[in-house]
Amino acid sequence: MAELSGSQAVLEALLAEDISTIFGYPGGAIMPIYDALYDYNTKIKHILVRHEQGAIHAAQGYARASGKVGVVFATSGPGATNLVTGIADAMIDSTPLVCITGQVFASLLGTDAFQETDVVNITTPITKWNHQITQADEIPSVLAKAFHIAQTGRPGPVLIDITKNAQIEKFECPPYERCSRIRSYRPKPLVRKEYIERAAQVINEAKKPFVIFGQGVILGEAEKEFKEFIEKADIPAGWTILGESALPSDHKLNVGMLGMHGNYAPNVQTNSCDVLIAVGMRFDDRVTGRLDKYAKQAQIIHLDIDPAEIDKNVKTTVPVWGDCKETLPMLTELIVKRDHSAWLNEFRELEKEEIKEVIHPEMNPSTEIMSMGEVIKELNNLTNGDAILVTDVGQHQMVTCRYAKYTQSRSNITSGGLGTMGFGLPAAIGAAVGAPDRTVIGIVGDGGIQMTIQEFGTIMQEKIKVKILILNNEFLGMVRQWQQLFNDRRYSFVDIQSPNYQTVAEGYGIASRKISDRKDLREGLQEMLDAEDAYVLEVMVGKENNVFPMVPQGNSVSEIRLK
Repeated sequence: MAELSGSQAVLEALLAEDISTIFGYPGGAIMPIYDALYDYNTKIKHILVRHEQGAIHAAQGYARASGKVGVVFATSGPGATNLVTGIADAMIDSTPLVCITGQVFASLLGTDAFQETDVVNITTPITKWNHQITQADEIPSVLAKAFHIAQTGRPGPVLIDITKNAQIEKFECPPYERCSRIRSYRPKPLVRKEYIERAAQVINEAKKPFVIFGQGVILGEAEKEFKEFIEKADIPAGWTILGESALPSDHKLNVGMLGMHGNYAPNVQTNSCDVLIAVGMRFDDRVTGRLDKYAKQAQIIHLDIDPAEIDKNVKTTVPVWGDCKETLPMLTELIVKRDHSAWLNEFRELEKEEIKEVIHPEMNPSTEIMSMGEVIKELNNLTNGDAILVTDVGQHQMVTCRYAKYTQSRSNITSGGLGTMGFGLPAAIGAAVGAPDRTVIGIVGDGGIQMTIQEFGTIMQEKIKVKILILNNEFLGMVRQWQQLFNDRRYSFVDIQSPNYQTVAEGYGIASRKISDRKDLREGLQEMLDAEDAYVLEVMVGKENNVFPMVPQGNSVSEIRLK
């Protein structure tokens, strides 16, 4: 055994877990770990962000793009509390993170010492697990447990708070051992074969089956198994925004997005199918609308790794607990090959109505003012669906999710369950680090980018080759749309002014351009994509354009509005 300080033990644990990248910001209570990091800078890359919220969103983007665990360093007090929004975001979107925060000396705990905050109790409701280390010899076993919990079962964020004395103390450090089992923690529930058999029977008897799939397919790395399942059963498949890209956009059974701003056909047909098969999704209220009017005619089969999600919102006919990478092949083996082309054609007929009323006008505006949809259409044409698109939150997010085309998984990164404005820019930075061989485009609104615009400094210092596309409608667009439709156009504090983004970008040494005329759009997008380094492209779009279709809050999914 080697004698190491607690700080050295932290870094040795990261190396043993194959962690090569950390996003963080130093401070007094975590300074010993940063001092030790000085000697590890050839083995572990630390990316200095400009705000701790930027660190955790970047770690989320990194984890979502790479499939690895994102790691964050922050100091105590405000450093730790600045992580809270991102931790909550990662928890609801099942993103694997390990957050390591510094803490005051153990002898000062509970005394309201300088920059002391009880981060463990603050984050208990929004972490998969958290723990405070007060002695150095706890570090190896606790970190092994942290990484195991973060990335197994339904992934999520873990926070480890380490007192300053534990970082400084030296101890005889045993060889690091990755954790493979924890008493009372069962990341994968036992698969019950009788439920697989019941589910197969229900699917085989269905005349109008419909699959809705979420991020669980991506997290379980079950894209191939999912595709084989729907193709054998010939079942139309719709997706949640976090499930997007698990199935190629042009797949013949892909019928589009579910939810408040989803596609017309999958929303309407949810209340027409006779069997609804949910795979790796949690029946969020933005997907279901009014629960008392949601798929009441259908038998419900729910495949999920988290037993807590079964029957939480929607009563299940057949629950299928387990990892969908394991359960889907078992189900596929038992189902019979079917032809549901007549049922699929019903989706396509409804799709034609949406194309006529919504999609064609959005993609081909009759005015000189550009729409967000036509920008995304042109971007599709230039990227061929191969880019990773990272969005912030708002109208641009819904438009991107609706119209972007993808050829491979892990290509759509967005804040789903929490809807965190400010997510897009730092998450795009993290995604670019996590997937260096792919083109990464952060698509943001003029509201969200101003929440984390300081992360231009991270791009500058780290020379991160990320593209930032600002769709500027000079409004907090989603709130404005609701105020227009439901509050008699009482536009209360949604008219937001922006800085000169080209001047800001220039100050950070980032190339940029602003486009206000449609004739410059394709050339501007191509210039952004061709840039060897980071690039900021601002595109001015319609101020009062709305995102349709829309399921008004409190309505059923079949009451979706086309205009």
